[in-house]
Amino acid sequence: MLRSGVVTIAAVALVLLGLALGWRAHTRGSFHQMKASLRHSDVPHTALPPQPGGEDALLLERSAIEGGATPEFLSATLLPGRGMNVLQITATVPGKGIVNLLDSPSLEQAANRMNGVGADSNGAESLAIGGAIEAPWAGDIFGTPSNGALNTMWHGIPLRLPANRRNEVSVATGGLLLARQGVQAKTSVMPDGGEAEAVYEAGNFDGSWPSEMRVKSTVQLSSRAIEMRIVATNTGKDPQPVGLGWRPRFAVLSGDRATMTLRLPSIMKEEVRAGTGTPTGRLSSIEGTPYDFSSRTGAPLKDLDLNETFVHLHQAPLDSGPVVELWDPANSFGLRMTMLSPSIKSVHVTAPADKNFIMIEPRFNYDDPFGREWPKEEDTGMTIVSPGHSVQWKIRMEIYGLHTATDRP
Repeated sequence: MLRSGVVTIAAVALVLLGLALGWRAHTRGSFHQMKASLRHSDVPHTALPPQPGGEDALLLERSAIEGGATPEFLSATLLPGRGMNVLQITATVPGKGIVNLLDSPSLEQAANRMNGVGADSNGAESLAIGGAIEAPWAGDIFGTPSNGALNTMWHGIPLRLPANRRNEVSVATGGLLLARQGVQAKTSVMPDGGEAEAVYEAGNFDGSWPSEMRVKSTVQLSSRAIEMRIVATNTGKDPQPVGLGWRPRFAVLSGDRATMTLRLPSIMKEEVRAGTGTPTGRLSSIEGTPYDFSSRTGAPLKDLDLNETFVHLHQAPLDSGPVVELWDPANSFGLRMTMLSPSIKSVHVTAPADKNFIMIEPRFNYDDPFGREWPKEEDTGMTIVSPGHSVQWKIRMEIYGLHTATDRP
């Protein structure tokens, strides 16, 4: 049979029959329908989660290279639609695995909360989630209430700022960038991580500020460090005051807040009025008090209810700037934050005794920097920026392992 060619003839016949049937199916449209069905049958039809501020989140991520033997940063999630809020930072910690370092909800939950209405009026939810970037001032400004806003004054120029009521006083908190959308956002890959950047053409913040401003925020991620930089440029025709800051809410991973240990580069803090929390214009020495965290080994929080602004920051020899450190003895790691810009004049710390977060806020300015309560000789931290000039806020945050509370990075 092989020599007679019967097998060959049969194979050719089968191929021709298949081609004929295929052509017939194609002319009737069924072949095209079959291809479309195969192409789309395995594609999920689930909707993408909502994005905070209407812009896609930016994700910087890298793979661990130490095999879990030492703490490493793994990722950072940023929200260009919400003033470049740092929603989450993840790390790998020996014995703990991958952890979320910031006290934040999921991206979808954050989008639901950051809706611009109710509790989120003026972007207020950004101050309660992740790490908000603050501009053109950081912290609190107090003033005269006026129909849901407050009036204050800078160098004889009246300012009207969106405000809320707190402790029976009118206060504007966290600046005006909280709910702003970026005009440009991008990421780039680097050998050991990546960099994200967003630009905000804020103008005069809807008439609330004396001149116009461009804000550019940059976050760079690597295994052991995260560097953040905020640059504010005066794009208007008049001088203007600028205060910048970052407000991260660090999670207490162990749930044992009392053992968390804090080190601060200051023995001076703002004095505030009982009841209202407004500054008196005086500074208090905290040396030797429960608020003194200036030792090189820091001090545990214990049951202290902390909500204070520390000023007159000092720099230790060989450091690149004033340093704040937060140690987690239960999980054997620490975070070290170095202020790389001399314009950073204060650090506000919020650590409620009944909550599992610690907020550490490095910023240019004191609270209520325009207030008449401050002596003229006291520099309250607002930098005056001339047209065409810029000012920079910059920090470096490192992660490292520790076996005792005195371990250094």
